[in-house]
Amino acid sequence: MAKKNILVFPCGSEIGLDIYSSVCDSTHFNLIGGSSVEDHGKFVYKRYIGNIPFINDPDFIPSLANIVRENNIDAIYPTMDEAITIIKKHEDQLGCRIVSSPLKTVQLCLSKRDTYCNLTNIIRVPQTYSITENIEYPVFVKPNIGYGARGAKTIRTKQDLEAAIRENADLLICELLPGEEYTVDCFTDRHGTMLYTNARKRNRIKGGISVNTSFVNNIEQDKFARISSTINKHIKFRGAWFYQVKKDNHGELCLLEIASRLGGSSLLSRALGINLAMLSLFDIFDYDVSIVKNDYYIELDRALDNKYTSNITYTSAYIDYDDCLILDNERINTNLVKFIFNCINRGIKVSLLTKHIGDLERNLHKYRLYHLFDKIIHISPEDEKYKYIKDENAIFIDDSHAERKKVKEKNGIAVFSPDMIDVLI
Repeated sequence: MAKKNILVFPCGSEIGLDIYSSVCDSTHFNLIGGSSVEDHGKFVYKRYIGNIPFINDPDFIPSLANIVRENNIDAIYPTMDEAITIIKKHEDQLGCRIVSSPLKTVQLCLSKRDTYCNLTNIIRVPQTYSITENIEYPVFVKPNIGYGARGAKTIRTKQDLEAAIRENADLLICELLPGEEYTVDCFTDRHGTMLYTNARKRNRIKGGISVNTSFVNNIEQDKFARISSTINKHIKFRGAWFYQVKKDNHGELCLLEIASRLGGSSLLSRALGINLAMLSLFDIFDYDVSIVKNDYYIELDRALDNKYTSNITYTSAYIDYDDCLILDNERINTNLVKFIFNCINRGIKVSLLTKHIGDLERNLHKYRLYHLFDKIIHISPEDEKYKYIKDENAIFIDDSHAERKKVKEKNGIAVFSPDMIDVLI
């Protein structure tokens, strides 16, 4: 198929960043990030459109339609529940495909109250209460429409409940579920067939997202698969979706919510070969897809990722060998090698400039690095590296502070230690 342009909005959300890492190297899709506020997406997406009106702004849909036309967008991949609802509702006006389930499903999943009502007597859903009932505390309250555990908390007294209701009249008052919590990632194709379901533990949670997660064992998977199948038969999904369940006092799994989108930390499935974002894209363009799943133990732990932008420009790079390209005289600096290949992709010349004592050519062949360089400059320990840097538009990478200082003073170019490579990638 011809390469498709995909607008991811908002691209700086956790899901937006996950979509980028899942699809950025695809030969079938070009990703364009879009956001209403400047966030991390601006630093990640190579093509980025900022200052898009907020979803509740009257100009949101007209502005989005203009972006679709001006950038030849083939599909919009919305990443947040409310954004999905609004964008899907105006699909015809936007003039492109929307990567999501049908509108009726999206609207149903947006409301936890409607979801519970729809699935009562179908699967186990939480018991809910009204403020006027004689409630046995503690209970758990959460917004009817919301995500990321915002506004969700345990309530232990009538006074605290009344105060919470005054702050948000649309809170759901639910039974408190004390047991383990799980996320179940699913994929349903355009024919309504659920091709994939996999339950994972939410081992550590931050901002409503499981930042440490691992799959439950194969024996336990069966009970989650039965719930997944029941939900899929009752609600019409398309593409990636997920639900969360928690054990009650008796160890029975009880539904917390369903979302018609990728789940946070669903990258764990990609690690087994199930690229849910990619599958959703192929499916929305009416391609039949299939699942090939690896079987091994895997655990995901998420942490802060740093991205940099700078005004550094250069046409060549000079790189040291000892304790720079090769660490501890035995390990390849893979981050630096990544930078070298990045230079090759950009047409930037890379020279090895070293005072290495030993058989340099043999060692470079040993580590399979010999052919990476446009030029290899091997000088004596008594010589000065700055003399061999001829390009005024160059950078210099070396572990030695003294070498960097001399090159900076003599050549007036930017110098970097190996720990600074992330700035350049």
